[in-house]
Amino acid sequence: MKNIIYFSFIIIFALAGCNADTDTAAQSNSVDGDFQAHFIDVGQGDSTLFTFDDGEEETAILFDTGDWQGNEVVPYLEAQGISAIDLVIISHPDADHIGQLSKVLDHFAVDEVWMSGNENTSNTYQTAMEKILSQDINYHEPRTGEKYELGPIDLEVLYPEDISGKANEESVSIRLAYDQVSFVLTGDAGVKEEKEMIEASSLNSTFLHLGHHGSNTSTDPAFLDAVDPQAAIYSAGEDNSYGHPSTEVIDLLDEENIDWYGTDVDGNIVVTTDGSSYSIETEMGEDITVSKPDAADEKNQDASEDASASNEENEDGSCININNASQEELTGIIHIGDERANQIINKRPFDTFEELEEIDGIGPSRIADMEAEGLICDF
Repeated sequence: MKNIIYFSFIIIFALAGCNADTDTAAQSNSVDGDFQAHFIDVGQGDSTLFTFDDGEEETAILFDTGDWQGNEVVPYLEAQGISAIDLVIISHPDADHIGQLSKVLDHFAVDEVWMSGNENTSNTYQTAMEKILSQDINYHEPRTGEKYELGPIDLEVLYPEDISGKANEESVSIRLAYDQVSFVLTGDAGVKEEKEMIEASSLNSTFLHLGHHGSNTSTDPAFLDAVDPQAAIYSAGEDNSYGHPSTEVIDLLDEENIDWYGTDVDGNIVVTTDGSSYSIETEMGEDITVSKPDAADEKNQDASEDASASNEENEDGSCININNASQEELTGIIHIGDERANQIINKRPFDTFEELEEIDGIGPSRIADMEAEGLICDF
């Protein structure tokens, strides 16, 4: 087993892929990558497996372990050839997240387990904790700002900063990055907690695992803007009684033109990446492999096709000069609200569009959108 390397949050260093450039990660029809993210269909529960295997080094991270009434996780891991797990992260002790941990501990050598520290009186939780102690497994309660390396994988803890007994709200939330491709997972954390994450961390990532099974108690529009994902994935049971995912959340994703997938309609969802490009494969879709256009090429093509129209709009004065626009004019630009408008005003003047990446939640893809649509004037 490898050791998890800890970096204190007060040390400033560059995480591979842990910046706004992550949303330039390209998509392709099929990618032969060393890294995979498996969003396992566990019904009305959560379980996500991250694996790296380059033939010489292997890494396995399991985030949540499904519902206590199910038995999907162990067979799925065995089918992937998993024999040992470096890290198990339990977002919170509810039975649909910690449910099959005991079975996992019985079948695989687990090096370390993370939990929030919030406890539960259920037999599911008590039995799992007893097995962690009896097997002398490393145990840790992570807190906001902690950063780790596990093989080639970078981990940042987004939440909680501390705990008060609110299990759902204080879910362990992480940002996991493999080179330029990254994932944000927040368990059942709610809107209030998402806003705290925005203030504490840089969230921009390629994928967002929707909080609370796609419920409208999570995925605040400001949080979605901050993550700015290329795709969103949720875990929920088919025809579940909770109404997950929320129509409100799905409508929000559609309005933002964000691709979304769910285990209730797609079954197991597997993202494969080489660190720059990725492909998505679903179990129950019309096509086993879901083909995606190259995001960067698509934006460049759109920008090229719209260049003449944009220039005409600029001449008509319909575009906005960010260096002298009022706050009201800035907030009229898509992707820019009051908070970002204030940040722009405070950081002016800008010499290049790229400098806008200094504004929280604005990455290359958003800038490309604004340029292509002629919303902001050339310098």
